[in-house]
Amino acid sequence: MSRRLVLNAFFAGSGHHPAAWRVLGHASGDLDAAWYQELARTAERGKLQSIFFADGPAHQASQFGPTHGVPEPRILLTTIAAATSNIGLIATSSTTYNHPYTLAREFASLDTVSGGRAAWNVVTTGHEAAAANYGGALPTHAERYAIADEFLRVTLGLWASWDEDPRREGGIRPIDHVGEHFSVTGPLTLGRSPQGHPVVVQAGSSEAGIALAGKYAEAVFTATPTIEQGREYYAKLKAAVAEAGRNPEHTKVLPGLMPFVAETEEEARALKATYDAAIDFDAGLVALGHFFGGVDLSGHDLDAPVPFDALPTAEESDGIKSRIEILRRIADEGNLSLRGLVEVIANGRGHLNFVGSYVQVADFIEEWFTTGAADGFNLLIPAYPVLLEDFIDNVVPILQERGLFHTEYEGTTLRENYGLPIPTSEGTLKELARLG
Repeated sequence: MSRRLVLNAFFAGSGHHPAAWRVLGHASGDLDAAWYQELARTAERGKLQSIFFADGPAHQASQFGPTHGVPEPRILLTTIAAATSNIGLIATSSTTYNHPYTLAREFASLDTVSGGRAAWNVVTTGHEAAAANYGGALPTHAERYAIADEFLRVTLGLWASWDEDPRREGGIRPIDHVGEHFSVTGPLTLGRSPQGHPVVVQAGSSEAGIALAGKYAEAVFTATPTIEQGREYYAKLKAAVAEAGRNPEHTKVLPGLMPFVAETEEEARALKATYDAAIDFDAGLVALGHFFGGVDLSGHDLDAPVPFDALPTAEESDGIKSRIEILRRIADEGNLSLRGLVEVIANGRGHLNFVGSYVQVADFIEEWFTTGAADGFNLLIPAYPVLLEDFIDNVVPILQERGLFHTEYEGTTLRENYGLPIPTSEGTLKELARLG
């Protein structure tokens, strides 16, 4: 295929629907490496290109679902790397609460031990709880993105501090970076993996996030709830990549998709209704308030209209601006009650939803992929493992029969399977110099 549909499975305990653990009767996943190894093998059986773990440097007391621990994803992915052969391994790490040298070394290590399958999902972290854990005030949105830009430059420079042949003269060299936020001499402690360096993924859809992605991202996780918004974002992101002097085909746009699917549309709707009936709406109000920067919604009537006056706008918040904008738009356009908005966050947190038959979801994916709305999808499976197995066994074969999705992996590295070029050390350094 000249263009590859990319499918990534976003792993999250029992599933992305907060009532999954009630419906399934278990809350598996927490710190169970074997649980995630088996999920990864299932995803690999379906030839999905990658799996992904979100992460944040603070416990979220407003967790919408069972209380669980969150392990450091790079460590968890190391155990998954040993249990799989081809699937890509994506971990989230914050540029606001890490140091470039430590992060560059750890991701390069994961990339090396996995044979070139690692990727870093870049986030800037907009939560006060994280700031409290690191002994300071939360930087503003603009400050976080300025830090992220320098962080990425240093990390990419460290990954390029070893040539492909480090034995030649000058093959290992310092980077001697002195900037506003970081001072790093280098070089890194290890060299290049079979894919050159880890793939750079980004999650962020604000103006600052799009600008950063345009300069550095090779894949972008985003939330676009309608195909019109998907096409608008796709065009905007690809234009930002081109404006930065990069090839737009080398940045994959992967909207989040939460699919409830079955043999028929009626069965799929009944399946979703079963999960929605088990939602804890009191916990949902706490979680909803969390998305808006910690607003207390506990005293509000669930069946009253969404109290927009009590919720900050994206402009008023230094939190996750793009998600605030999406949730406010969904609530406004749908004239939703608070109960309705809680159901929205229970079903993908503002990401794209689909409810229908196996053929219908294949049609849906094909339309987004072929009409300029997506290069693939970040799958938010409602319940693990059962609904992942169902998607692998019933939707993936349809996509393969239509020639949309590969039947075998293109190679052993994530870059090969995403259809991305393998960067050289020299090429990375030239690109950094060009970006200024």
